[in-house]
Amino acid sequence: MADDLDPLEQHFLAALVALEPSITPRPAAAGAEAIWRAQIASRNCDFAARWLQKEGRSFYTIGSAGHESNAAVALALRPTDPALLHYRSGAFYLARAGQVGRDGAADIMQGVTASIDEPIAGGRHKVFGHHDLAVIPQTSTIASHLPRAVGVAVAIDRARKLGVACAWPSDAIVVCSFGDASLNHATAQAALNTTGHAAHQHLPVPLLFVCEDNGLGISVPSPAGWVAGTLSSRIGLRYETASGDDPEALLETARALVDWVREHRRPAVLHLRTVRYLGHAGADVEAAYRSPHDVRADLDRDPLLATARWLVTSGTRMGNALADEYLASRAVVREVALDAAARPQLATATEVMRPGAPHSPDAVAELARSTPSAGEPLTLALAINGALADVLERHPETLLFGEDVAAKGGVYGVTRGLHARFGAGRVFDTLLDETSILGRALGTAVSGFVPLPEIQYLAYLHNAEDQLRGEAATLQFFSQGSYRNGMVVRIAGYGYQKGFGGHFHNDDSVAVLRDIPGLVIASPSRPDDAAAMLRTCVAAAKVDGSVCAFLEPIALYHARDLHEEGDGGWLATPTAEHVPLGSARTYGNGRDLTMLTWGNGLLMSLRVARRLEERGIRARVVDLRWLAPLPIEDIAREAVATQRVLVVDETRRTGGVSEGVIATLIDAGFDGQLARVTSKDSFVPLGNAANLVLLSEEEIEVAALALV
Repeated sequence: MADDLDPLEQHFLAALVALEPSITPRPAAAGAEAIWRAQIASRNCDFAARWLQKEGRSFYTIGSAGHESNAAVALALRPTDPALLHYRSGAFYLARAGQVGRDGAADIMQGVTASIDEPIAGGRHKVFGHHDLAVIPQTSTIASHLPRAVGVAVAIDRARKLGVACAWPSDAIVVCSFGDASLNHATAQAALNTTGHAAHQHLPVPLLFVCEDNGLGISVPSPAGWVAGTLSSRIGLRYETASGDDPEALLETARALVDWVREHRRPAVLHLRTVRYLGHAGADVEAAYRSPHDVRADLDRDPLLATARWLVTSGTRMGNALADEYLASRAVVREVALDAAARPQLATATEVMRPGAPHSPDAVAELARSTPSAGEPLTLALAINGALADVLERHPETLLFGEDVAAKGGVYGVTRGLHARFGAGRVFDTLLDETSILGRALGTAVSGFVPLPEIQYLAYLHNAEDQLRGEAATLQFFSQGSYRNGMVVRIAGYGYQKGFGGHFHNDDSVAVLRDIPGLVIASPSRPDDAAAMLRTCVAAAKVDGSVCAFLEPIALYHARDLHEEGDGGWLATPTAEHVPLGSARTYGNGRDLTMLTWGNGLLMSLRVARRLEERGIRARVVDLRWLAPLPIEDIAREAVATQRVLVVDETRRTGGVSEGVIATLIDAGFDGQLARVTSKDSFVPLGNAANLVLLSEEEIEVAALALV
């Protein structure tokens, strides 16, 4: 026996040796051996990670010890059923790998050692994921992957109904695991509520949630009965419970539940009671919050020991032989660990960033082109409506959904008529929950659709923003492009609604979006640009898997005039023009001043430019159009042309877009005169008071005159 065994291993091996066959043995159920192999490999991976960590060669020590009963859940499923796994689902991953003959232990050890050879994230994070295993990698330590799981489940039957190619078999079901403490997270509650809501309406949601309940959230115990009570009371969600230290019953329960979900296309939750060994992670001092008595009491609930007991009492295996098998697995995993630790890691920033935001401009341009329109000049709202209709017509895998977008046609009529034209399968209303809206987009996107979710107001995005930051934008990065969730999130926003609605309808902050790596932020102002830019975003989502935020200025939806009433100067006819990502549009060729702006700022700046011209000052106005990626070359060129730059920024002074624009100019070596005008660092109040904090044309004009 090895001389460096952990006390947990010592207790386990002693218990194995003491096992005795049953007087009346009965054959172990099919799958018992596979469960055992996955469990011992998983346990040994956890110990190997900590063994290497002591030498500075392992970088992740949250393990699966005590949770290895989830291997039985894997074996109840098909290896083609999409899985979104909790970070303690190591045995599940190994059992699924075993189903297709893959060495999952090597994957895990290459993950904890940040090896570039790790098959899913390539050393960027320790995740359970592999395209060939239908395991979608999750980086969340909480429950933010649950809304996506709902979207994946919805997508399977929706794709079959619409005749759209799906990433999963038509009879697949989705499995999503999470911890008992994560059950309390807002994203978990949103996902469970959305699932129950859909099931209540008899909509197909073939989804199996697995709550792995070890009774602890790091150091905080879950109240007795809380998890069972919360899960079992969910409307529309079938609830079953099983214990990890009874693998035979667990496997039977899991198989029955999986078969039921697959047949009925309805959701269920398996409440899997587990234990947790080795603390929360390597740095966790469990003795600080758990008594020795409580720790010892859990030793007899070891899922590995339970599976061994099942095998021995069947009369086909002996405890000594199983102990030897565990030690042999231990030696093999350590060799695998040493091999993983010797492999190269990411060495340059370019290597790290490579999969984050692919860019195929020629292919995007080809797909984004449309037929020229011969119709009347349109408002911004009508142009977007027409572009959405064009996209839905040309791309059958697109879906349009959100609050009030169907029969009502949106709060401002932007989606009017699309529900009737394209049907409820493609244009539909959702719950009033932004987290669930984005989760549905994430899940349908990774399954083969191109979703166009609508967030009704920019202010409503903030409670769900992590679905973009932590889930949407990270998927390509942490899967090296094996999984993508290209989408276009339409967001009505900005200010200038004549005091109506206050802060929640006049949010002028986009800072939360601008620091998300790889996120495309489109900010159209004019009708012709809006239609073309929407097509570009959809093309980028399809070609490159881009995640796009499409910011629509509410105040300009129905604007018709530019300089004076009745001039129709803001109407435009959408064309077939392609607007490349990160390209600006310049109005005029003045040599005295360059005004850099976007959104509502474009309308105001054009008006100010006309007044300046009456004073003999010729200005050019540059509409950035894209806030990410910024049109750096265009900004620099137009700035140099006049050597005087005024950034007209309707967002806030602190954290506003102008900070990035000015930094871009400085980085480019611009040495001319530079100034900016912005809205105030304030929320937008009701009524006329809104004008006190929003940027005004008068302020723009004063700043322009001061600069020239």
